[in-house]
Amino acid sequence: MAGSIPPGTPLLEADLANRYGMSRTPIREALRRLEQDGLVEPGRRGLQVRTRSPQEILNIYEVRIELEGTAAHLAAERRTELDLARLEAALAAMKAASPDDVDEAMSVNQAFQEAVWEASHNRSLIELLHRLHAHINSYHVTTLTTPGRWSDVLADYERLLVLLRVQDVTGARQLAEAHMTAARDLRLQLYAAGPTA
Repeated sequence: MAGSIPPGTPLLEADLANRYGMSRTPIREALRRLEQDGLVEPGRRGLQVRTRSPQEILNIYEVRIELEGTAAHLAAERRTELDLARLEAALAAMKAASPDDVDEAMSVNQAFQEAVWEASHNRSLIELLHRLHAHINSYHVTTLTTPGRWSDVLADYERLLVLLRVQDVTGARQLAEAHMTAARDLRLQLYAAGPTA
């Protein structure tokens, strides 16, 4: 997840066992889990770190746009006063954060997104969104560093909070889908800009 092993690198059980000082059994189990999560794939010599492509970005976002829209819709429909308080606190943390501190920006952004997911009160949906988020995080570059993106994100989240408060399910869905569509387009630009994206 940290990108210390580049895409396409073979993941041999014996080498990993030596590297991490453990037996091959937990390594085998970890590789199986990583494969289930789509983070490693079959290669010429067993499993390898998954390679990335623009088509994969499109595939991930195709699903994520729909799921984020559904999460926002359900959050607008089902949110509680406690959910709204959590969302307000998450938004306040974002406003207090420095967009120049990438780790902090990513953390507070994720906290707001997760607060929306939690407000949907749909555990299966939340689990799927966490898995998709893990795939996006494996690209190691955030769209939040794109000029103007941080202010756009804050504006979107402020509007979303208003829509959730008044329980506008259609508006919340449309805003969440538009927000993720913009993220997809930026992610594709970042991918095209270089191998670290």
